[in-house]
Amino acid sequence: MITVNMHQAKSSLSQLVQAVEERGEVVVVCRNGRPVARLVPHAGVAIDHFRRDPRLAGVILEDPVAPLPPEAWPELR
Repeated sequence: MITVNMHQAKSSLSQLVQAVEERGEVVVVCRNGRPVARLVPHAGVAIDHFRRDPRLAGVILEDPVAPLPPEAWPELR
């Protein structure tokens, strides 16, 4: 979820709509620190939730199911 104030929403509306359209992001627009509006994907738009996030291009992530090395475990007393 992306949270922006009214000024940010006005100045970057096309980028916010692109994030909603391409990644299915939800954008909350606040006025005086209080949420007043929400941009969400239209119900008729199919979103591919299994598509790779372009922000991770070239980033190598560790294997989430790989066992931890022994030094990562605290000593048991």
